[in-house]
Amino acid sequence: MPYVNTIERLGIEKGRQEGRQEGRQEAEQRALEGKRNAARKLIALTEMSDQLIAEIEELPLEEVAKLRAETKH
Repeated sequence: MPYVNTIERLGIEKGRQEGRQEGRQEAEQRALEGKRNAARKLIALTEMSDQLIAEIEELPLEEVAKLRAETKH
C-alpha cells in the first residue's frame, strides 16, 4: 500500500465529509419533492383544506397554498 501522509489523509477525510453532506442534501431535496408531489395529488383528488394537507405532508401552509395556485393554472 502506498504511503499516505497526514496532509493527504486530512484531504481524503475532508472529501468524504463533503460527499456525505452532499448526499444528505440530495436526500432532503428528494424527500421534500416527494412531499410536494403527494400534496399535489391530495389537492387534485380530494377536497381537503390546505391546512389539513400541510399537516399531513408536514409542509408549510404557504407552500401548500402555492401548490394549489399552481394547479389552477
